[in-house]
Amino acid sequence: MEKKSLSKTSELPLMLGYFVFSIFLNSLGNALTVSLNLGSALWTAAAVNVAHATALQLSWILFVEGFLVILLNLFLVGHLSVRRVVGNLIFMVSFSYLVGGLSGELVTLGIGNLALPLRIVLDCVGIVLIATAISIYQRVNLIMHPCDDLMQILRFKFFKGNPSTAQLVSFIPPIVAIGVVFGFTQQIFALNIGTIFALIFQGALVGIADQRVFPTLRHHDLEI
Repeated sequence: MEKKSLSKTSELPLMLGYFVFSIFLNSLGNALTVSLNLGSALWTAAAVNVAHATALQLSWILFVEGFLVILLNLFLVGHLSVRRVVGNLIFMVSFSYLVGGLSGELVTLGIGNLALPLRIVLDCVGIVLIATAISIYQRVNLIMHPCDDLMQILRFKFFKGNPSTAQLVSFIPPIVAIGVVFGFTQQIFALNIGTIFALIFQGALVGIADQRVFPTLRHHDLEI
């Protein structure tokens, strides 16, 4: 995998364009999966289950979850990076508002009332959009969600650039969290076909997008 440094000022507008486009794709993909209610992504599903078990607000659980992943990322890279931490926090806050707004609009439009087969297809399309967006903003590497940052660190530091393996390993913490909560409550929430599709295919889809979507865009300024 070629790794470039974003050193030319002339490249910055192009990188920002890629980044804005990827944020829109990711927000739309997540909004689709949320509004269709056919299974949340694993990190979100873990937060939902912890929220049910503790009676705490989901927004707080998501924030704590993201903060813990930031700490894990810093441990894995072996040094404090203010740029990484601030970028993760900015992404977490702004992204949650975008997803909330778009999912609300989709619910208002009645997307949840579509026939089940079409909802399943759209839910899988949502996962594809998420994976494509992750591929783009990981390559741009300005700021990203801490969970996607974790996947990128694992991918290039431990798994020789393999996105499928890195994605599966990055899913271990939420899977463990769901398992622990289930052990106490005997209940599981927010798991459905979309969750399974993401678990099996999201990493591979990121790798495909690396090659097929903006193929001239390479990973910039990796800090692992």
